Amino acid sequence: MTARIIMKLDVIGREPAGDGTIRLIFKHPWRDTLPEWTPGAHVDVRLPDGKIRQYSLIGDPRRKDVYVVAVKQETDGRGGSRWIHDALTPGTQAHVTAPRNNFPLTAHNGRTVLIAGGIGVTPLLSMARALAERHADFVLHYCSRTEHAPLLDELRAICGEKLHLHTSGGSRFDAAAVLGQQDPSSAQVYCCGPDRLTASVRAATEGWNPDAVHFEIFQPTLDENFKAEPFDVTIASSGQTIRIPADRSALDVLRENGFILPSSCELGVCGSCECGYRDGIVIHRDSVLKLSARQDRMMLCVSRARVSVTVDL
Repeated sequence: MTARIIMKLDVIGREPAGDGTIRLIFKHPWRDTLPEWTPGAHVDVRLPDGKIRQYSLIGDPRRKDVYVVAVKQETDGRGGSRWIHDALTPGTQAHVTAPRNNFPLTAHNGRTVLIAGGIGVTPLLSMARALAERHADFVLHYCSRTEHAPLLDELRAICGEKLHLHTSGGSRFDAAAVLGQQDPSSAQVYCCGPDRLTASVRAATEGWNPDAVHFEIFQPTLDENFKAEPFDVTIASSGQTIRIPADRSALDVLRENGFILPSSCELGVCGSCECGYRDGIVIHRDSVLKLSARQDRMMLCVSRARVSVTVDL
């Protein structure tokens, strides 16, 4: 695990992007280039109260001098979007991390199906741009309550006829019908949006190769029936064993015992606290790791173990 760079960036642009969404442009006050990124990447914006919010980069990765994000004000959210809408105007500054990509675009020769719900379109916008530029076979299904969806004008310019807008009062999205027309042996699916949308896509691709279906989740996994139990963490390099109480995370307890560990969301959605493990039965509660990675990787902020686990730190 490595800590991510935190930069104090200037807000040099702000403009409406539809349906209560603003587009923000960040630039370093004196550097001409920012850390590179690839389609699907996100940055963390750190709020004054210490909380962190993740926002996908929607600009052009070839432009090295700025980061562009889109933020929709959520009236029933956790307060981050409200602060950003109220406080971040041209001339102000924000603490922004270097990009991280838990949702990378995979190079392949088949069709790419992009599926977005509401503001979940943000990580897919940069993917659509990259696919359009290389004349790839792709389609973007965009689900919105109305025809005034965030970033719609930009998406239309990028995608043309490859964009299909689904609204509550118009053509509704049918995951089974859309994905039933695809070839599971060659297609790749990328989905970001509310739980109902992602659940329908998971159901429609149940028989697919898991490596061909990708999700970006920015909300923690909810499981009302989960009951945390205490477990032991053994440090592979030293043999030290540390007890993790039922009401605390491994991340918190390891830090308390002197381990310097990076983190960001601490909700299991950003991937910052990922580490390797060697043995034990891990209870994965994150929304980041693919099935293949869960054989030897875990997220210390939310994942736990049955009885014990040996970790590489």
